[in-house]
Amino acid sequence: MGGMQNMRGRSRTVMVVLLVLMTLLGMKMGSAADCEEEKRLGIQACKPVIFGQQPSPACCERARVSTPECICPAISPKVAFLIGGAKRLVRLVEGCGRRVPPGYKCGSLTAP
Repeated sequence: MGGMQNMRGRSRTVMVVLLVLMTLLGMKMGSAADCEEEKRLGIQACKPVIFGQQPSPACCERARVSTPECICPAISPKVAFLIGGAKRLVRLVEGCGRRVPPGYKCGSLTAP
C-alpha cells in the first residue's frame, strides 16, 4: 500500500512540474476538458522530469501546446518546494527552448 501511495504522490508531483512548465511558457487558455487531457498527456510525457532527468522532446512539446490556466491556481508553497522551486523550473523550461520572463508569477512561484 505504501508503494501505491508513493506512486500517486510522484504522479501528482509530475503533473505539477508539467503544469508549471506549461504555465511558464505562457500558452492560451483552454476548456476544463482540454486541461484534463493536457494533464494526462503531460504526465505521460514528463514523468522522468520528477526523477531529475531533463525534459524529453515529447515533454517539451507538451509544454509548448498546453495552457497555463490549467495549473497556476494549484501551485501552493508545498508544491513549489516539491518541484525544486522557480530556478529549477526556469532551467527546465529554457531547456525546452523557451525564455521565461523575469518576475513571471505562477501560483506560489515567481521566476527569478
